Amino acid sequence: MQKLTKKLPDCPGVYMFRGPKHTILYIGKATSLRTRVASYFRRDLISTRGPIIAGMVSSARTVDFIETDSVLEALILEAHLIKKHQPPYNTKEKDNKSFNYVVVTKEDFPRVITMRGRHLEARPPSGVKYYFGPFPQGNVLREALNIVRKIFPFRDKCLPATAYRSKGTVGRWQAGKPESGKPCFNAQIGLCPGVCAGTISKTEYVKTIKRIRLFFEGKKKTLIAGLEREMKTAAKNLKFEEAGRIKKMIFALSRIQDVALLKSDFLRTSASFRIEAYDVAHISGTNVVGVMVVVENNEPKKSDYRKFKIRTSTNDDNASLREMLERRFAHNEWPMPKLIVVDGGRAQVNTAERALKEWGISIPVVGVVKDEHHKPKDIIGDKTLALAHDRAILLANSEAHRFAVGYHRQLRGKLK
Repeated sequence: MQKLTKKLPDCPGVYMFRGPKHTILYIGKATSLRTRVASYFRRDLISTRGPIIAGMVSSARTVDFIETDSVLEALILEAHLIKKHQPPYNTKEKDNKSFNYVVVTKEDFPRVITMRGRHLEARPPSGVKYYFGPFPQGNVLREALNIVRKIFPFRDKCLPATAYRSKGTVGRWQAGKPESGKPCFNAQIGLCPGVCAGTISKTEYVKTIKRIRLFFEGKKKTLIAGLEREMKTAAKNLKFEEAGRIKKMIFALSRIQDVALLKSDFLRTSASFRIEAYDVAHISGTNVVGVMVVVENNEPKKSDYRKFKIRTSTNDDNASLREMLERRFAHNEWPMPKLIVVDGGRAQVNTAERALKEWGISIPVVGVVKDEHHKPKDIIGDKTLALAHDRAILLANSEAHRFAVGYHRQLRGKLK
């Protein structure tokens, strides 16, 4: 299959690894199909993508692909196909409840919002009209919605004008009263169609929601064809302003500017130096919790911090560390670290190294040894990395301890 990668186009799209009997094993998106698919056949696949994906590649027989006009469309098509086909390696050993979804609410003037899978499950079905996803990277989804919203302005927080009139008050999220002629902030900058000010009818707004639905279902050609018919009808009926507005939508859809998505995709796969630090907190083996913190290029990356409730009822910190690492490396969608930092001495370092070796993952491990006052006194493990990144290692260890203690206190407070 390595020869196949040279024939792949150097353009955005979605790729599908297929196994025996043409079964879809894994679906992914790419800024460049050729570059992304080729990355699965590098020698360091296990250390960069994890053992689960490495196993998927060894089971694959063919790779199919679908070209798209933009990274945004690749992102949306990937989510739509994952939802439709449920490929085993997209969901294997992952917590789907943590994924992000785009939700269209069931209201007269529906809102378009993002929601975690666990919150979507808890929401009454009567409150959801459509939902799209899953989207593993929340920051990329936010950038995508920003682009979509510039083409199709939608309501997300403000209340409809009719709600204000019935309540006689200003909603919690609303900047101005509709009766004063002051729409919300998003309406003022063109990202809300003026639902709050009553400047758009329910019928017209339903058209917007339908267009958003078609786009998130990966049906851009159908969407554009429908818009072209509407534009011709408007022009025939001498509604030139409406025809001009639809023409701008068609132009925007045909020339999507997704520079922000390209940047996000680059940052996610770039060679920045990522350190992950782990720590455990408990009192006499009760309410055991663990945390993972990330320091990237000498700066804490708090958006990537993670909490773990340790499932094994034990007073063994090494067993807790192993459980954390096992659960962490089940998430092959998370960027792989260049260095792992554990809190403790040789026993903790050995535990981490044995676990990684067992899973076929090659990542160096260092341990931060503390004195009797719990102050760092030495960094053991790879001495070259310890000297080159000592400040970042100590920062990561300190952040892990702070985060673990805070999480443990939070849980203890809830149990009181």
